[in-house]
Amino acid sequence: MKKKKSVTFVIPCLNEEKTLPFVLEKLVTIRKDYNSLYEIEILVSDNGSTDKSVSIAKKFGARVVSAKEKGYGSALDTGIRNAKGEIIVFADADDTYDFLESPALIKKLIETDSDMVIGSRLDGTIHKGAMPFLHRYLGTPVINWIINLLYAKKTKIRDSNSGFRCFKKESYLRWNVKSKGMEFASELLIKALIHDSLMYHVPVSLYPDKVGRIPHLRTWRDGMRHLLRILFYGSHLFERTGIVIFVLAWSQLLISVFVGKVISVFGVNFYGLHSMLLFSFLSVLGLTLWGTGLLIATKQAKVSSIYQFILSMEEDRLFFVLLSGLGIIALAIVWIFIQWQKSGFVFINFEREFIVATNLSLTLLIFGLQAVTAHIIKRD
Repeated sequence: MKKKKSVTFVIPCLNEEKTLPFVLEKLVTIRKDYNSLYEIEILVSDNGSTDKSVSIAKKFGARVVSAKEKGYGSALDTGIRNAKGEIIVFADADDTYDFLESPALIKKLIETDSDMVIGSRLDGTIHKGAMPFLHRYLGTPVINWIINLLYAKKTKIRDSNSGFRCFKKESYLRWNVKSKGMEFASELLIKALIHDSLMYHVPVSLYPDKVGRIPHLRTWRDGMRHLLRILFYGSHLFERTGIVIFVLAWSQLLISVFVGKVISVFGVNFYGLHSMLLFSFLSVLGLTLWGTGLLIATKQAKVSSIYQFILSMEEDRLFFVLLSGLGIIALAIVWIFIQWQKSGFVFINFEREFIVATNLSLTLLIFGLQAVTAHIIKRD
């Protein structure tokens, strides 16, 4: 006889006495109806409720575990790690997702032998008042786009903010998700994509909050946390963008020196002093973006060869690289001083060379500070 799959429904909970009974009633129904197919466990991961949530959970026969650290992600992580099932299904305790639709997610996971199935609200039915306009047409689509741009190779994420998901516990443990707040949802997807996990979407419904329930979500704070967590693993975005801007800006600076005069194209002047100042600013911007990626890379296991070379550089080599950079900066300053002295310290008549020399010095200085800072952070 074929062994039944074991499934654990994990419900993160913080003072949900008004809605938790509706959720648990549905899960009890599923456990009864699908008993022949699955071994079902109902687990409530309590995040410090002060109402009757815990007693309600036990009344419905759910197992209750306590998440010591505050946060949505902490509650889910605690529940998942304590789950007995090999398949995990989670959704909120507010009854905005219909757990009666969960068998479709489980079936898809088993049939495709995938790592995760996402309940997609955008492909399903969003009932009136269930999702704010900004969440539906700005927040979720933008986060979808950023995650897909940075991490998606085969699978494209269609609903990054969905809180209704089904996945293999062994896959989750391999992903090593660390977020403790609402950004847990984004990191879960990112880690799955980074590991080239097989994922599918299943349409689900979304219902509005019950009257009187106070949502835990804080739109702008949690939205920013999602964005920061997404960018945390995106050092390659800063590296590539920074390099492109830096190289283009420096190439234009050098062309400006060799051309030595203003060139007008369709009424726009190029390669004059003003455009050189703009290129100088852009080169600093590009280097700053690149350096941001370097700092992010100190906390990542897999980084580009350039970042890896800098981060793995021995301290003695780093010292002499910095010393060489300071030497070049000193020579540039001396050269500028000598040229200025020739005019009796009255005016500078080599503006183009001055801008390039100044920008070179600034470039070396910023790069040196970024390299030193990265090595300091790496040792934390």
